[in-house]
Amino acid sequence: MSAKRIPSRQTSGVFAALFAAVLLGWAPILGKMAYHAGVEPYTLAALRTLLAVVLLWTFYLVRWRTSILIGWRDLLGCIGMGAVNGVGSLFYYTGLQRLDASLASLLNTLYPIWVFIFLSSSGHEISRMALGRLALALVGLYLVTGVGPTRPDSLGVMLMLASAAAYGWHLVLGQWVLADAPTRPVTLYVLTTMAAVVGVARVTSGRALEPISVSGWEAILGLAVVTALSRLMTFAGLQRLGGAQMALLGILELLTTLLVAFAMLGERLSATQWAGAVILTASALLVRREKTDRTEDRPPG
Repeated sequence: MSAKRIPSRQTSGVFAALFAAVLLGWAPILGKMAYHAGVEPYTLAALRTLLAVVLLWTFYLVRWRTSILIGWRDLLGCIGMGAVNGVGSLFYYTGLQRLDASLASLLNTLYPIWVFIFLSSSGHEISRMALGRLALALVGLYLVTGVGPTRPDSLGVMLMLASAAAYGWHLVLGQWVLADAPTRPVTLYVLTTMAAVVGVARVTSGRALEPISVSGWEAILGLAVVTALSRLMTFAGLQRLGGAQMALLGILELLTTLLVAFAMLGERLSATQWAGAVILTASALLVRREKTDRTEDRPPG
């Protein structure tokens, strides 16, 4: 009987992981749709996160009430992670406004590189293979952003790189202070802190809330559902597959964004940028194999 349960458990885990990756691949697409409807980046970041938190808290109260409990030490760690991730999300959505969704998604795949850099600077041994992977990522970055007749917005690229760095730093914090904490309450409180950070940023920006059209609200609600549901699917995948396989399946997120951006937004990459995309993808996959890279333990952001 147990032998029959294992394959079915793994199969459901694979489907959950794939579903989560596809959902996350839609995030930059929905973001661009919101911008086309006139929504400002800070407004999008704040409303998307707030609504996602409301959905998650509702689900937890109904189905996972015991997962709401968390110790004070872990709660402080969640607040630290959520604050960094919240700032990173502001970078992300501001940069997304200035870049194509496909390019933004490509630049966001650099977060494992930042994790490696942060861990290496804290004393982890740097191998020759790891340095080779870093060089590979830099080559891919150059081909994606620095070659071609038209170059992407420089500020947008810097903001997206800053977003990837913030996300990488928040993962390192998670490894240091929350290594043994259960993932369900951690993700709930990290996202709740994110909502507080981006909400305060939106309020203190001093700008009046812009009028939001029906299509704008549809994009915001879609993004909130994607954010909340992708986390629930990731929990299921982590429980059934483990972090390493989840990380490898996560590359589907990038592929989803590229395909949907091509089909719905009419975005195109040049041949050189496609070469850079392939190199960045290979670098991301290889970095996830690095022993000092613990990104496989993260709930995606």
